[in-house]
Amino acid sequence: MKVSELGRYSEIGRQLETEAPAAERVRAEAPSILSEEHFHRMVCLERKRAERSGKPFLLMLLDAGKFLSSAKNGKALENVLSALSLTTRDTDVTGWYKHNSVVGIMFTEIAVDLKKSILATMLLRVSSALRECLTLEQFSQISISFHLFPEEWDEETPELPNDSALYPDLRQEESRKRASRAFKRLMDLAGALAALLVLSPFFLLIALAVKLSSKGPMLFRQQRIGQYGRRFTFLKFRSMFANNSSDIHKEYVRKLIAGKADQRGREGVFKITDDPRITPIGRILRRTSLDELPQFINVLKGDMSLVGPRPPLPYEVEAYDVWHRRRLLEARPGITGLWQVSGRCRTRFDDMVRLDLQYARKQSLWLDLKILLRTPAAVLSGDGAY
Repeated sequence: MKVSELGRYSEIGRQLETEAPAAERVRAEAPSILSEEHFHRMVCLERKRAERSGKPFLLMLLDAGKFLSSAKNGKALENVLSALSLTTRDTDVTGWYKHNSVVGIMFTEIAVDLKKSILATMLLRVSSALRECLTLEQFSQISISFHLFPEEWDEETPELPNDSALYPDLRQEESRKRASRAFKRLMDLAGALAALLVLSPFFLLIALAVKLSSKGPMLFRQQRIGQYGRRFTFLKFRSMFANNSSDIHKEYVRKLIAGKADQRGREGVFKITDDPRITPIGRILRRTSLDELPQFINVLKGDMSLVGPRPPLPYEVEAYDVWHRRRLLEARPGITGLWQVSGRCRTRFDDMVRLDLQYARKQSLWLDLKILLRTPAAVLSGDGAY
């Protein structure tokens, strides 16, 4: 390139820089603030790191609407970023959560014993820093929110928390796969309606057998946890004696999730195979998976899908490790899934979760069809069903 041409391009560059919006110039001058795409990626990576390490992180969002994108407020943005730099460490990450509108900061690896007190401390520090560099009018336009990961989930929470701000990747994936999810829902509706029509004689026979064999209702209703922690009423044909205690199952599930459960019955089976709560008819229904048929009603209602992870009980979720929770966030629960056609109760709990996450990552209509086609063979074989 000639010297004269270099001078001309430099002059054009200076002119464009002068005419560019102030917020854009500040962003260019502040390489420490990541772009929206890169910051979202960092949130996702930090979330997965925290799942394994057990060290919480705090996501702080400063939402100023259109205030930060205004050219006349370019200096204010520079002041905001300078003020925030005084409250962060070298290991913390600053970026655009929403371009030119919401600034995000991740305070990483927070001490576990300080995670409850850190919110008030950070709010005080950030508010004080912003008040010193902004006018009262500018400060009043900014709203600050805090999002702590991992959220606290427990059995007593009516609606388990799911802070969507901590999962920007899931929102993007939801938007990207909107068309395929619509087709999946249509397939669910068609499949559930067809199954209910074709299997209606079995419904009547099974309901009569359950009613005549033991006291209690024909259907068993139970609270389960669906996608995003939403609770719903899960339906099965009753396979247990009425008014029994769940203590046996609760204790075993906790051991199973912790990797401390003994193999029961047949070699390699990870489930209670001699449960005294189950009726004679119930054993047949469980062995053949016929007790699951009413879940087609759950599919019609939208609580479940034909294919997906099995919906857990609230006390199961309470015993989850943090990374186990992703199986509740990344896919709607289903009647069948990779776990069911891969050995079911012969699979360790962690491996089951990995299968569920694998399904969520590779989820497609073709994969659903393959799993549905493999399900009858798994049911007829009774492998892992108890």
